[in-house]
Amino acid sequence: MPKLKTHKGAAKRFSKTGTGKIKRGQAKMRHILTSKATKTKRKLAHSTLVSDADHAKVSRMIPYA
Repeated sequence: MPKLKTHKGAAKRFSKTGTGKIKRGQAKMRHILTSKATKTKRKLAHSTLVSDADHAKVSRMIPYA
């Protein structure tokens, strides 16, 4: 069986935790931040986990992470 290639765009966006879950950054933090509340920006700054529905798809893209 051949080696699997890592999707380089996904490798820059996702990382695996020690327990095998996949971390991701949150959207809506790039620009137009003046109109967003401080509380919203504070919550969006932290990373979160990929949902169960997308877990298989993302883990296929980063097989060796």
